[in-house]
Amino acid sequence: MTPTPPANPKTVAVIGGGVAGMSAACALAEGGLKVILVERRNYLGGRASSYLHPGVNEVIDNCEHALIGAYTNLRGFYRRIGVEDKIHWSPNITMIEPDGHRTILGPSPLPAPLHGLPRLLAAHAFSFADKLALARAFTAMLRPVPADSKENLAEWLKRHGQTKGAIERFWKLVIASALNSDLDRISVQYATMVIRGLFMDSPEAGMMGASTVPLSDLHKSAEQFLNAHGSSVLYNTNVESLEWDEETSTWTIHTRNSPLIADHVILALPFEALSTLLPNMPPAKGVETLADQIAQHEHWPICSVHLWFDREITELESAVLLDREIHWLYNKGLMQPWSKVKGSYIELVISASHSFAALERKEAIDLAVSELKEFFPAAREAKLEKAALIKEVRATFGVPPGIDQARPNEISPWPNCYLAGDWIATGWPSTMESAARAGHQAAETLSNTMGNRSKYLEADIKPRGLMSVLNKLVAKS
Repeated sequence: MTPTPPANPKTVAVIGGGVAGMSAACALAEGGLKVILVERRNYLGGRASSYLHPGVNEVIDNCEHALIGAYTNLRGFYRRIGVEDKIHWSPNITMIEPDGHRTILGPSPLPAPLHGLPRLLAAHAFSFADKLALARAFTAMLRPVPADSKENLAEWLKRHGQTKGAIERFWKLVIASALNSDLDRISVQYATMVIRGLFMDSPEAGMMGASTVPLSDLHKSAEQFLNAHGSSVLYNTNVESLEWDEETSTWTIHTRNSPLIADHVILALPFEALSTLLPNMPPAKGVETLADQIAQHEHWPICSVHLWFDREITELESAVLLDREIHWLYNKGLMQPWSKVKGSYIELVISASHSFAALERKEAIDLAVSELKEFFPAAREAKLEKAALIKEVRATFGVPPGIDQARPNEISPWPNCYLAGDWIATGWPSTMESAARAGHQAAETLSNTMGNRSKYLEADIKPRGLMSVLNKLVAKS
């Protein structure tokens, strides 16, 4: 139910037009507040955006952002702005070996958590020993991870007898790439979250989704939503400092243009951008603690190679590529029919790879094309018409053991000021879901302080089938 707008709406300035800022702004605008979404660039989306690449004269996403069904807050945000139908969903993950053998992981009619078992047992990519090891690990992940655990995923996998095949072809590819980090830099808590969401809780939670339009086109609808609800977006506006007026209980936001006045502020910024802004914020108790928390975060890169061939090289929409430097394939020509590609438009994604990110453009593209030809014979005869290399060096933040202590909640050290961003305490790793959840957390807390009991956080998908029973049994034990 849409909240009743207040008679004299308060003004909220949301600084940062990424997923966190957009989700917070749209939720509050729907609640009847007047929102100004402030973005330093001339488009929305932050790291989830697209642009016209001058080298190839094509609109490309800065990186492929895969969704899963468990992303309830991101899906709620997309539903709010009317673009949920622009997400294409698939229940399956196709894994390909260099010799062409395919393994399809996905659900069966069996109840959760057994729904993925038949295809795992039939998987060509894994030996019998690998399958036993994976089953052993999945069973262990039914039990909750101690909140104070300092064990990293690599140590946990060794302790649970994971084989080389299971590590190389499953944990390093599916999990390490999902969390965009090396196994020894991943918290077991977050690895367990990914495993349960993708493979155990329910078939719906494990659905894989991707946008059928460029990401910036997808997120333009946020501006349209804000305009329709009496709010606005301010582009090309760099915030230099903020000043709090105790007498009027208002914020003055100083920019390179005219200053803005707002009753409330949400700082929906990446951690490094907030760190830069901190010296230009008013003194307050807790600022040093916040600065110390920010300093504990680090970024991990994601690289993507965009390739245009003169012919189709595969009928697959997406695939996991085994045993090579390239990790994921997205057939953007099929997934985004707006592109009207005559041949193939393929995006290859390389996660958690500092070595690939260090390669020069030609070297990186040549390596990617060479490996692609091992998986798809049609690529050997195809003509490569153009190519682009994108290095998103600040793609995600790392999730090592203990990182939750460095993730502040949405309440900032300053009055009438809230934090958002994928890196704050959402309980999720560095994903668009974490960003959307952070935006909804900030919007909900802000509304509650005003006496409005609006609910913006979306509920998680509940475990289904036997998984719901097993969860209750584990909780009692």
